[in-house]
Amino acid sequence: MKVDTLITNIGELLPMEESGPVQGSSMNKITVIKDAALGIKDGKVAWFGPEEEAKDFQADEVLDAKGKLVTPGLVEAHTHLVFGGSREEEMALKQQGVPYLEILERGGGILSTVRSTKEASFEELYEKASFHLDRMATYGITTVEAKSGYGLDEDSEMKQLRVVQQLQKDHPVDLVSTFMGAHAIPKEYEEDSDAFLAKMLDMLDGIKEEGLAEFVDIFTETGVFSVDQSRDYLLAAKDKGFDVKIHADEIDPLGGTELAVEVGAVSADHIAVASDEGVKQLAGSDTIGVVLPGTSFYLGKDDYGRAREMIDQGAAIALSTDFNPGSSVTENLQLIMSIAAVRLKMSPAEIWHGVTTNAAYAINRGEEAGSLAVGRKADLVLWEAPNHMYIPYHYGVNHVNRVFKAGKLIYKQEGLL
Repeated sequence: MKVDTLITNIGELLPMEESGPVQGSSMNKITVIKDAALGIKDGKVAWFGPEEEAKDFQADEVLDAKGKLVTPGLVEAHTHLVFGGSREEEMALKQQGVPYLEILERGGGILSTVRSTKEASFEELYEKASFHLDRMATYGITTVEAKSGYGLDEDSEMKQLRVVQQLQKDHPVDLVSTFMGAHAIPKEYEEDSDAFLAKMLDMLDGIKEEGLAEFVDIFTETGVFSVDQSRDYLLAAKDKGFDVKIHADEIDPLGGTELAVEVGAVSADHIAVASDEGVKQLAGSDTIGVVLPGTSFYLGKDDYGRAREMIDQGAAIALSTDFNPGSSVTENLQLIMSIAAVRLKMSPAEIWHGVTTNAAYAINRGEEAGSLAVGRKADLVLWEAPNHMYIPYHYGVNHVNRVFKAGKLIYKQEGLL
């Protein structure tokens, strides 16, 4: 076989070939090919298998992995990528124990970011988001979901969505766009949140016409939108041809996890304080639970959620950074993998499913990303690690050696000067 690139001497190869979200106990089963090789042709995976089977391959380029780990590119299933400003001054308030909802009432929190986003030009938002996307790529992330939600009016929300659309054209990392206009209630709608939701729904035809988003999301939480409001909103979005997600049961257990299952949401995100019934329903459904332990870490919470119970009862779980300027300020999905091991008690195999296969299915990319199946785009990472267990074990650093996107090298670790 003739290939463009042949990667040889791979210590461990994780193909993550599973079809469909991986649920329950199956998340703890993982295929590991030792002493492997992998061929890339025309930007796609052409072959992989034991090293000895690649002896007769011809390649334009041969890369010696020197015993390192190779996996699919990581999939980031929940981010708030496009925003203006930053909120470092809020850290002191959090350290004093001021709850997020109180910070919100003071005009901080998301409303502070909304002001900065409204004031920022398209070019400023594009440059800032591109910087963060570049950094995600250095951590091995090759596919990213990006939400709007820091505009809360038509012009600003559309501006965010168009930034994502332009980045999708310009940046090597693949982007999946989510409209989250229903992220908070603007001051002028505090007494009539239903009218605000109606205004957000009025935007959907234009969003659909421009191809600006494929998902619609809503923040179902105390002080934001109720379960009943969220149900009506998400069902209306589905009627418009969008798939739906939900920020559910992050702070208070309102029943958002149950609602996600009820409306057939592709994913229920956060779900840290899901009820017993919510855990049960999620486990018996096709909805993927996207857990965000970095948020609990950054907000100093003792309770990191119920991912362990969800997996044990049969749910499909994905992991994400929840990258945003207020409650999880990191692009480092590898750090989230370590937090998942320590605080969520997830095994290495479960963690890898959470950042590849299940994360891909949580954003409708299960047939394209999160796997090294033959014929798929060659999105892969060569790690400075001898095996897949090492990444969550050695925390807080970047283990990436090289990142390939569609067979092209987009990042290479540089040595010290």
